[in-house]
Amino acid sequence: MARVRYIGKRMAQMLFVLVVVGIFIFFLVRLIPGDPADILMGEQATEADIQAYRVKMGLDQPLIIQFLKFAKGMLHLDFGTSLLYKVPCMEMVSEKIFVTIKLTAVSILFSLLLSIPLGFLAGLHQDKPVDQISRIVSLIAISMPGFWVGLLLMVLFCVNLGWFPAGGMEEGFWGQLKSLILPGLAQALMTAALLMRNLRNSVIEINTKDYIDFAKSKGLSQRRIQCAYIMKNSLVSTITLLSTRIAFMLGGSVVIESVFSLPGIGKLTADAIFSRDYPMIQCLVFMFALIVVVINFVNDIIYSFIDPRITL
Repeated sequence: MARVRYIGKRMAQMLFVLVVVGIFIFFLVRLIPGDPADILMGEQATEADIQAYRVKMGLDQPLIIQFLKFAKGMLHLDFGTSLLYKVPCMEMVSEKIFVTIKLTAVSILFSLLLSIPLGFLAGLHQDKPVDQISRIVSLIAISMPGFWVGLLLMVLFCVNLGWFPAGGMEEGFWGQLKSLILPGLAQALMTAALLMRNLRNSVIEINTKDYIDFAKSKGLSQRRIQCAYIMKNSLVSTITLLSTRIAFMLGGSVVIESVFSLPGIGKLTADAIFSRDYPMIQCLVFMFALIVVVINFVNDIIYSFIDPRITL
């Protein structure tokens, strides 16, 4: 029952955050310099053409009227028609977002496969060779920009070896997987390094707790102590860091998507900002906010199962 109340309170907080984010989205977007009608119509358009376009898109209406329409549409996830692409914003975002989600999923998989075994072993063998090597590798990975790593991987595996496509998204499951392996790896290296360092420090700290000594004195096996006590308690801070990195991957995918020419929402976001496409920007930012809030909500639910002592 306590967990149900906990989940209910977190859902109420999530809805409040989304309402506040929606308000900020509407007003902050309109602080971007430049008139979207003037930009989209081009230099050859007359003042009458520009004014007619503003009337057609509702940009001539008072700000409060525009906000009320935006708020009504936000309740139904209807953000209107893109000024640039002339199609409903959600239709365009729904088409592009799956590429970014697939890229993020591949990056998370690489991050976990690299970070959890190495971080856990480094924490259990503090200051041993495996720990020193993992710290050096993580420091190097953190220091390398994702776009530079992506270019190196592209030159090596695409141009020289020809194992993967140099850009774009191929058709079919295996074709898409091949297209996402290199950008996913390039985007995962920094996250894997951060997770590795975080998990290593958590394991070292928890290994000194009194309940670990008590578990050893009871005669529990080393494997059970490591899995049920050390690993489980070390994952709380690691999950927090992973959730922030997932949000960063989704929002910061524009660089990796540009390097590998992936048709995701990263490039869509950049195009919308440069063209002052208000409806599309509002839709994209709201979707990013929704994803971040949902990720944090799921995190909190996972916390309550990993450590029942956690309350709101």
